[in-house]
Amino acid sequence: MLNLIQTEFLKLRRKNFIFLMLISSLLMPLLAVFYFGAAKKADITPMQFYKWSAYSYTSWIILPVVLGILGTMLLYDENQNDMLKQLWIIPISKLGYFLSKFVIVFLYSVLFMMITAVCSILAGILPGTIPLTADSVSYLFLKCFEIGALAPFAMLPVLAVAASQKGYILPICVTLVYTFLGFILLMVNMYVHPLSGMTAIVINDMPDIVMKQPIDLKSAFLCIGIWSIASIICADVTLRKRQ
Repeated sequence: MLNLIQTEFLKLRRKNFIFLMLISSLLMPLLAVFYFGAAKKADITPMQFYKWSAYSYTSWIILPVVLGILGTMLLYDENQNDMLKQLWIIPISKLGYFLSKFVIVFLYSVLFMMITAVCSILAGILPGTIPLTADSVSYLFLKCFEIGALAPFAMLPVLAVAASQKGYILPICVTLVYTFLGFILLMVNMYVHPLSGMTAIVINDMPDIVMKQPIDLKSAFLCIGIWSIASIICADVTLRKRQ
């Protein structure tokens, strides 16, 4: 397993698009600067600013789409030239192969959110929009790490779909539909879709956020857990059939 993860890291050197996708972590911090600058509001709190720059659309839409594309492309490389047939000859554990891809997605997600946190602080402090306080900064990094750690598990169904396909068009389409469906279901039922469940966990202790449905952490974790286990099993079965 560790050898597979090490190999995945070595292959990342040739994938420039992976590093380019990190640029999208700057999007919401920059939009927050323009939004609060145009609004010319006084006494803007760090929480108000960070909700825009890190806690909202970054975790709801941007990060899931980026992770879906990343997972798809990681699996597409082996499928493109039937390299999987050569890998199965070695042989390599099908489950270990899938989980090594997941580890890369997990680490990338945490890195993405850490960059978002740093950019959010700089975007708020440099123009003088918000004050720099230890409590707000520590809370920001804690929440960004929480989002970065939960999002890969919430995106496991998309990774399982990518493992079942030789192409990349269907998994990317599934990524878009899956992401926006999670966003829509957030206001309907937070415990049927992993991304909605992730959002429920993240906003659980955030002030000034009112949801129509009461937040139940056990149901949220259960939702993510069931989908994650089912996705891993489906991916393992699919890869074994493709041997």
